[in-house]
Amino acid sequence: MAKVRQDAWSHEDDLLLAETVLRHIREGSTQLNAFEEVGDKLNRTSAACGFRWNAEVRQKYESAIDLAKRQRKEKKRAIAKKTQNFGKPIVALPANLEEYATMDDETSLIQPEVINTEVPSISLDTVIEYLKELKKDYHASNQSKATLEQTFKENTMLKEKVNQLEKQLEHTEKERLSIKEDYQAFIQIMERARKMTVLDDQGTMKSPTFRMDKNGNLEQVAQGN
Repeated sequence: MAKVRQDAWSHEDDLLLAETVLRHIREGSTQLNAFEEVGDKLNRTSAACGFRWNAEVRQKYESAIDLAKRQRKEKKRAIAKKTQNFGKPIVALPANLEEYATMDDETSLIQPEVINTEVPSISLDTVIEYLKELKKDYHASNQSKATLEQTFKENTMLKEKVNQLEKQLEHTEKERLSIKEDYQAFIQIMERARKMTVLDDQGTMKSPTFRMDKNGNLEQVAQGN
């Protein structure tokens, strides 16, 4: 189903977005994965979630983001430390050089005692986990860059759209003023025509003529007689 939700972001939506992004940062995942997860939950596009994060929410969680990044680094260092502790024999050296250089009866150098105690070697699973973390960081860097580029493009497109709407509004306002002026001129023309018609009617109207009949009553004489 297409994601078409375009209503305003609520406080709960912003909180879900922040918690999801911080969790992905701590786990070494990418912000793009976080945007996609939030988009699935809120029926929004990942681009819309990314734009909301960078434009409104991120600045409120700067300290939390730094903490999440430190936790991710500590986890990586712990895994890296395990990979460096490969099993090696521990050599017990004498407390001073004289003891180390003591000669026996045959004037041969006494070799230091070697203790065969070894540090337990790391498991293959630990190495695989460390390599996965490195791979995640690599992809996270590329995906974060792609997300920023996509957000920048969307921001540029929105600015261009706003400029187009402003130009259309300016053009519409000019047309409205022009129509208003034409309407006022038309009203003035109609008013002058009405006045001229009234004056013409008054100028051509004849006064009524009366006459007395045989009974002494007045009667109006028809016009034209």
